[in-house]
Amino acid sequence: MNQIGWCADVEQADKLAARGVDYIECGLNSLQLEDDQKAMERIKLHKDSPLPVRAFNLFAPPGMKFVGPERDENRIRRYVSKAGEAAHHIGAKIIVLGSGTSRMIHADFSRDRAEDQFLECLSWIDEAWRGTGVTLAIEPLNRKETNLVNSITDAVMLARQINSPIVKVLADFYHMQEELEPLHVISEQKDWIAHIHLADSGREAPGTGDYPYTHFTDVL
Repeated sequence: MNQIGWCADVEQADKLAARGVDYIECGLNSLQLEDDQKAMERIKLHKDSPLPVRAFNLFAPPGMKFVGPERDENRIRRYVSKAGEAAHHIGAKIIVLGSGTSRMIHADFSRDRAEDQFLECLSWIDEAWRGTGVTLAIEPLNRKETNLVNSITDAVMLARQINSPIVKVLADFYHMQEELEPLHVISEQKDWIAHIHLADSGREAPGTGDYPYTHFTDVL
C-alpha cells in the first residue's frame, strides 16, 4: 500500500501528524552525522518523532563533493556508512541523493571522470548499506541545479551499472516538468523507481498550480 509523506524538518512532525500524512521526510544533513555527539542527539530526536521518519533527502553535508578534484573519498565513505546506520536505527527505508551542488561538474574537469567518480560513490553506498534495509534513490535534478543526472533515464543508466536492489531511482514531478521529461518514462522505468517526489508549478504544493496531475496519477 502506498504511503504519503511530507518533506519537512522533524520539528514539524506534530503538525503534520494532525494533518493525517503517513510519515515525514527529513533532511539527512540535519542529523549532523560528522559530529558524533550532535548526531546522537539528532538521531534520537528523529527516532522518537511522533510521525515516523520513513525517508531522508538533502543528502550531502556542507562542502562535500562527489565529483571533481576536491572529492574526499575517506570523508564520503565515513559519511555514507554513518548514514546507513542512522537511517536503519531511525526506521527510514529511503535516502534520496539529490545534492546538486555536490555533483556539479565544473568546466575545467572531465565529464567522463566525473561520471566515473559519481558511479564510484554509488558503489560505496551499495557496499556500506547492505543489511540495513535502506535503499538509495538517485534524484534527477533540473539543469538549473546541476549538470549531472538530469533525467530518470540518466539515473537508471547509473543504477543499472551498480545493479543492486540498494541503488534505485526517484521520480520528481517538478524536475520532470522543468526538463520536459515525458511522464511515460515513469512506467517504462517502473522497476527502477523506488520513491516519488511531488510539487506543482513554482515548486509549490501539489494541486496549487498547472501541472497535469490527472495524467501524472494515471501514470503512477
